[in-house]
Order: sequence, then structure tokens, then C-alpha cells
Amino acid sequence: MTAIPLGRTRRTALVSAMCTLVVTGTGLLSGCSEDPDAGTNGVGKLPAGQIQSKTRAAAESADSVRLSGNVVTNGRTYKLDMRLKSDGATGTVTAKGGAFGLLRIGEQLYLKADSAFWNHADGDKDASAAGKLDGKYVKVPQGDPSYKKFVGFTDMDVLLDGLLTLHGSLGTDGHHEQAGTPTIRITGDEGSGGTLDVSLEGRPYPLLLVRAGGAGTLSFSSWGKDFALTKPKQNETVDYGKQLPTS
Repeated sequence: MTAIPLGRTRRTALVSAMCTLVVTGTGLLSGCSEDPDAGTNGVGKLPAGQIQSKTRAAAESADSVRLSGNVVTNGRTYKLDMRLKSDGATGTVTAKGGAFGLLRIGEQLYLKADSAFWNHADGDKDASAAGKLDGKYVKVPQGDPSYKKFVGFTDMDVLLDGLLTLHGSLGTDGHHEQAGTPTIRITGDEGSGGTLDVSLEGRPYPLLLVRAGGAGTLSFSSWGKDFALTKPKQNETVDYGKQLPTS
């Protein structure tokens, strides 16, 4: 008879049931529990420093990732939902002034927002001017001060290098789960320096980051899954006509 493979959750339940039912002459069989690292990639057994090194190496070797969550920087909160790869990115950023879309293809960066965003950014009441930009892609000139600010949200290497950092002495905080995937959690200064959940399935990719000092929480998914980047059509783009806002 062919054996039917068991999933991790079903296997855990079966082991627990067997531990409950198996009885010795003196009572329940002692020491009956499943190894939380059985069938995993094994990083859960490593010291925290080695886990961090392996998850960084996995992230750096990936061609793409989806990043979503909140980042607090310079007293401002940004909500991100970005798909990133080495030669570009696409997604949305939400800040106090509203939401805007970002698209980068190579060195070309485009910003897309509604009229409310442009009215807020301009600080004027020219609704007709803002209306012309509503829903259009605005190409951000590389010499414009806003290019340096906005392009940072689209650079996979820069974002990961800056975000995947725990502060203080490293430690581990047990086994957890993110979206059905078992993880091992590493911490900086017992959590005050941030926490990072690392996948125990497949490559040890980072899956959830809680930044130190309440500076945001970010989830990582779709590691290595490619996506298309399409240059906007000419009738979908418009010239801003002056220096873009950076606020």
C-alpha cells in the first residue's frame, strides 16, 4: 500500500494524538513531542547571529520581493506596498499628503497620483492644473530633488540593506508562524532592538520585521517571483511643468 504524505499541521496533530494515547505501565509516555525543526531548513537550530547571516544572504540573492507595511522615518509614517526587483519596481506609497503610485523602469522614475495629492503638494487652489495631473504618470527628472527621495522607495537593495537590521545583542525568541509558514524569530536586545521572523521552509527568507523603537512593521513575500514592468503609454504621461514637491 502506498503511504500518503502528511502535511506539517496534520503531522503535528497526529503526533500529539499519539502522545496522548500511548500509555506505559506507569502512565502516559513521557518526553513525547515533535521536534519543531523536523522537516525544516534547519536554521531554527542555529545561533541568532548565524540565522541573521543566512537570512541576509537569502534576501541578497533573491531577484524580487514584495514589501508591505509601515515605515516611520524622520517623524513621518509611510505605508508601503511595493513589488521590487533589481531593474525596477512598482507599487503605492501612502503618506500624510495622500497616496501616490511609483513606477521605476531602469533609471526612469514615474509618479502617479490623483488631483487631491497634487493640490496638497502644490499648496495652491488651482484645481484645473491638478486635474490635468489626475491619474497620469509624471516622469520625475533625475536632476529634480524629489527623484532622490522617491527613488529610494523603489530600490530593492537599498531598502533591504536599510531595513533588515536589528539593534543590540542578538537572540532567538522561539518558533512562530507567518501566513501559514513556520518561522524562527530573532531579536535585538530581547525585542527592544527589533524582531525578525525567518522562514523555516525552503530558503531562510525574512518574512516579518518589527523595527526598533516603533519605527514600523513590514512583511516580505513573493520572494523570487518575477513580475512585469510596463512603460506608460504617451497618452498616460504628462509633464509636471515645474519642480516636483518633496513634502
